[in-house]
Amino acid sequence: MKVEWKGVYPAITTKFTPNDELDLTAYDKNIEAQLEAGIDGLILGGSLGEASVLTEEEKFVLLEHTIDLVDGKIPLVLNIAEQSTKVAISIARRAEQLGADALMLLPPMRYKADDRETVTYFKEIAASTSLPVMIYNNPVDYKIEVTLDMFAELAEYENIQAVKESTRDVANITRMFNRFGDRFRVMCGVDPLAMESLVMGADGWVAGLVDAFPKETVAIYRLVKSGRYEEALAIYRWFHPVLELDIHPKLVQYIKLAEVQTGIGTETVRRPRLSIEGAERERVLKIINDALAVRPELPEGSWGRVAAVTA
Repeated sequence: MKVEWKGVYPAITTKFTPNDELDLTAYDKNIEAQLEAGIDGLILGGSLGEASVLTEEEKFVLLEHTIDLVDGKIPLVLNIAEQSTKVAISIARRAEQLGADALMLLPPMRYKADDRETVTYFKEIAASTSLPVMIYNNPVDYKIEVTLDMFAELAEYENIQAVKESTRDVANITRMFNRFGDRFRVMCGVDPLAMESLVMGADGWVAGLVDAFPKETVAIYRLVKSGRYEEALAIYRWFHPVLELDIHPKLVQYIKLAEVQTGIGTETVRRPRLSIEGAERERVLKIINDALAVRPELPEGSWGRVAAVTA
């Protein structure tokens, strides 16, 4: 399936049973809610999907299962977050064989590569596959920034097509467009900067709280892209305290707790993560439940698989 790199792409959470196996029943329930809301693609095994604690085989189980589940309705993007180029290439090739539609690439894990090493890492993976590639640029969490000059080098690879822009500097979107025009699609990767990024021209939104609030997330995107800014802003301001849960080190636990509160997920995480408790739990629950108490009615046609959108 062709990947257009626009719209809402949930960074989907991975569900686990109490005995630490993949919980595909709970996973399916969430995916069905996402499809009903009208999402445009899915990212599997990302940071929010607990990539660092998934085995390679579990990633492929999720990929094959999701391919069957979505049945070609939307493109599926598999995240690659590895320590070595050799393993990353192996995963990229197998993902293509199994039927992934695209890849998202993080810079090398653990080792803090310099600019030349990072660019070489991305190039060698891109050269190993015909799949479209999105580069994940998140220097805040991963300590490696993919600079404009580095993107200039990566531009020679036609299948490197997009960036998940998570520098937390909204002006970087304008810098990308000024330097490269439409060579790279720009996907916002920071929930509490989403509307600002979309207004500045971002093509799409790789979202986190969409896992708990799919309809509201899709509505904001579609309203902005349709020029209905006031309607989008009203939803965004309501949503913003919850969206800020996406930029905390415990975003996995927080967002999974939100999924429980909206009835489309489970709270179980894989160790070393632990579910939150005590005062921290009460604080996060209050943010979520305060929002749910005044959950807005969404404008007609702003979400759903058949709703029209002006891109």
